[in-house]
Amino acid sequence: MIEIVREGGLWTLTLNRPDKANSLTAEMLERLAGLAEEGARDPELRALVLTGAGARVFSAGADLEEARAGLATSPLWERVSAAVAALPCLTIAALNGTLAGGAFGMALACDLRIAVPAARFFYPVAKLGFLPQPSDPARMAALIGPARTKLVLLAGARLDAEEALRVGLIDRIDGDVAGAARRLAEDALAGDAANLRAIKAMCGGALR
Repeated sequence: MIEIVREGGLWTLTLNRPDKANSLTAEMLERLAGLAEEGARDPELRALVLTGAGARVFSAGADLEEARAGLATSPLWERVSAAVAALPCLTIAALNGTLAGGAFGMALACDLRIAVPAARFFYPVAKLGFLPQPSDPARMAALIGPARTKLVLLAGARLDAEEALRVGLIDRIDGDVAGAARRLAEDALAGDAANLRAIKAMCGGALR
């Protein structure tokens, strides 16, 4: 349910469970974390793209059945986002549709986020009675500020793509996020991997 395509220095990880809105199981989270941790050890990796299968949803967050059984509060979510944040290469979330709930963590941990025009963004933890994953509020606040983070997490606001772009939650809107991600990765793929790592370190990387 997690597909990986390796093309030299570019890795593309796809959440492939479109019949379930790409909702995430423990097995999928384990796989994502393991791949990101593997990528951190690959000296030739220059860019990693996270995307989803289907035309409407990047991910609806936790699989409902597994969430009820404890996945909603599992440390696996933090392991995934920490592993993505620790990657020394360029990381891009190519959001092919709506981003919801715990799936925010991996997207917030990326360097860049691109979304299709129809994407929607919401994180209904207050309504559902859960806490957000520990690192998510700080990463979100670094992008959109504390007040707007409270708007999303406490007030349950749903943002459309235009508002998400305006406030800084995403960096671009594009109908072809896969193509846009490849174009953004071109310079990184043409460059020296060690130099890219140094540049990312100088920029501060993603919050860990």
